[in-house]
Amino acid sequence: MANIKSQIKRNRQNAARHERNKAVRSELKTRVKAAVAAAETSADNTDQLTRLAIKRLDKAATKGVIHRNAAARRKSRLMKRIAAEAAK
Repeated sequence: MANIKSQIKRNRQNAARHERNKAVRSELKTRVKAAVAAAETSADNTDQLTRLAIKRLDKAATKGVIHRNAAARRKSRLMKRIAAEAAK
């Protein structure tokens, strides 16, 4: 345990950021999974769910939760999977 006042505060900040980032990452997985599931079942709202997943990926990259190249890669893979499902 830290004895220095600034380090105690830094630990608190890191814990809060960790929880916030964990929630964002969890939501990313959920949104992407929902978009892929909708594409597989040819649901009406596939386009809407895809846009929402991409929006969340962009937002996470902007906030620094994930790297911008990681967001680009995930978006690319998502669009590739949805296009493949639409082609079926």
